[in-house]
Formats: sequence, structure tokens, C-alpha cells
Amino acid sequence: MKTILRFALPLTLLPSLALAVYAPIPEQEQGKALTVRLGGSIYHDSNIFGAATNEIDSMVYNVSAKLSYNGSLSDQTFATGAYEISNDYVPDRPGDENLVSHTLNARVAHAFSSATNIDVSALYNVAQNPESLLAGVPVNTDQSYKRAQVDGRFTTTVGQKTGAVAKYRFIDFNYDDTALGNQLDRAENLFGLEGTYALLPETKLVAEYRYQTIGYDVSGAFKDKDSHFFMGGVDYNPSKQLFLSARAGLEDRSRDSAPDTTSPYVELSSRYAYAEGSFISGGYVYTLEESSDIVRFLDAKVNRFFANVQHRLTGTLSASGSLTYEPSQLQGRGLQADLDETTTRFGLGLAWQPNKNFTLAGTYDFDDVNSDDANREQNRSRFGVSAHYTF
Repeated sequence: MKTILRFALPLTLLPSLALAVYAPIPEQEQGKALTVRLGGSIYHDSNIFGAATNEIDSMVYNVSAKLSYNGSLSDQTFATGAYEISNDYVPDRPGDENLVSHTLNARVAHAFSSATNIDVSALYNVAQNPESLLAGVPVNTDQSYKRAQVDGRFTTTVGQKTGAVAKYRFIDFNYDDTALGNQLDRAENLFGLEGTYALLPETKLVAEYRYQTIGYDVSGAFKDKDSHFFMGGVDYNPSKQLFLSARAGLEDRSRDSAPDTTSPYVELSSRYAYAEGSFISGGYVYTLEESSDIVRFLDAKVNRFFANVQHRLTGTLSASGSLTYEPSQLQGRGLQADLDETTTRFGLGLAWQPNKNFTLAGTYDFDDVNSDDANREQNRSRFGVSAHYTF
């Protein structure tokens, strides 16, 4: 039930431009090289296209299958890979009612020594029923897309207390709808260099530089841009239960066909595991991001506050929730005025896991976009039940 399980991911909250961060192996996949997961779900979606007006609601019936591999290729090399196919049947959707999505991912981690390692991952996603829908697109437009991503991270120890990290991320977006593709298809590259100093065993000082390029497939001279990020910060990890991270600095952005700009950049994140199977995490990001209407707007200044909680009620029953609150300002192009816009995403879930192989969950998601431009507003809710079995 991919579209309404956003809240339930038990991950440390990550800043929006964090590079090459990998999720742990799920409990169901531990202990054997190959696993198969079969799933099904039924849920109601109040706004299947994310339209501002003339919304279409529908029940959605989903079946999915996933094949995963986790194993050591040698004493120093570990690899994972997975392929998932998912079919959503949306009976009230105009046009195609059966939407087939695919996800393929792989990761290789290699330790050259106890002090030096490299970690590379790749992802390819064909999303026919996107979880997050674009604001401001024409009413009831197909927003399906293909997305490719590659992450790399090289870490080494330079001295007794110093270390260095080189990071890279590549993302490519390709929308199925021709009009959306002409506006939004693009490739993003992000390079990072990080130096660390262990001030105390639990406290690490960090200095970081990042370079980002954003190149659009169509009318790139009108929309392309690149940025230099300069920041410093601290990571505080006094125990396995608590982690705090902070970065602050600036972004110097050059736009090919519009004035350049310099903006503050902030990343704050934290996670506290207060009991087995229970944690709370949260953070804040201030950054520049691409708009879903790149013709009228250069980009958007985004304030993102986020929080997640997961609480184990009993040995087999867990509750979870998430909240993301994003006040933003879209930066007008030319004579277009700036627009204020606030996005709120809220989710709740209850999961029953009588054993590590079977999970039954009930979920609710609510998305709301409130904008100075009424055509960009959006309201969407989804609720339903899902079941997965891994063997």
C-alpha cells in the first residue's frame, strides 16, 4: 500500500539534501539471501489526480510482489538488490484503470580497510500512481513519471580525530505526460565534500561544501541553474538511543536566465529511541527547491518542519504518525509576483505483526496545499487497510 504508508517508515529523519543515506535491512529479510514479499491493499483516495477543482475520488485496489537479495559477496563486500511490481486498480479513474508501477534498486558496500569504505546505490522507479501529487497542474492530468537515482559515498579516516567524506547524487525525472515533461523533465547532480573532527567521542564537528547542477531537458537556457553550498555544523551521538545533527550555511545560486541569489541554508534533525520498537524524530530544513510551475516561478523558498513517532503498544501492535508542515514562497519569474504557499501532510497508522513475516495495517493520510493562487490549492485524503507476507 505504497501510497499511504509514508508515515510508517522507521527511519532517522534526513535533511532534504543529505547524500547517500541507506535504510537498514528490514527484519523480514534478515537471515537469508532471497526473500519474496506478497501484498495487497484496499483504500479510498479522495483526489486521485490532486486537482484543485472537479476532484475525482475512487477506491483503489492494489496487489504487489517484491523479490529481494541481501548477501556478502566477500569478507569486505556486501550487496543488496530488489525488484517490486505493483498494480493499482482505480475503477473511477478516466482512461487507464490499471496502473502498473515498478521499482528496481541495488546497493554495493565495500570496505577497503577498517578506516576506508565506499557505498554505492542505484534506484529506478516507474510510478504510475504517485504518492505526492504536483500542485497547479491542469485538472485531472496524468502525473505518472519515471525516476532514476544514483548515490555514492566514500569515507576515510585522515588522522586520529579527522575524517573525510566524498558524496555524489544523480537524479533524473521523466514525466509521461508530454506537457508536464516539457516543463519538468530534468537531471540534477549534487557533489559533496565533508571534513570531520572528533571534538569528543560523542561530538563531531563538520565542515561541508556541496555543488549542485539542475539541467532541464526542454528550454534549459530558460530554466537551468547551479548552486554552491558552504556550511558547518555538528553531529552529537551520546548513545545508541539519541542522535542530533545540525548544519547551517548559505547557498549561492546562479540562474541561467534570471538574477542570481544567495540564500541561507539550514538542516536540523534528531532521533530518540525511548524504548524497543519506539522512537520519536523530527527536524527542520530551509532551502531552495524546484517549483511544479517552472514557467512562472524560478524556484521556491521552503521552510520544512517534520516529525515522526512510532510507539509499540504491545509486542505485536504498533502505532505511528507523521506531520510535515511547509510554509514556502514561490519566487516569481519576471513580472510574476511572489506567492505564499503552505503544504501540510499528516499520517496515522496502526500495524499488527503477529510474527516477523506477516503485517496487517490500517492507515490514514491527509495532504493539503493552501496557496495565494487558488489553482494551486489541493486537498486529498486516503484511508484503508493493507497486508503483507514475506517468505
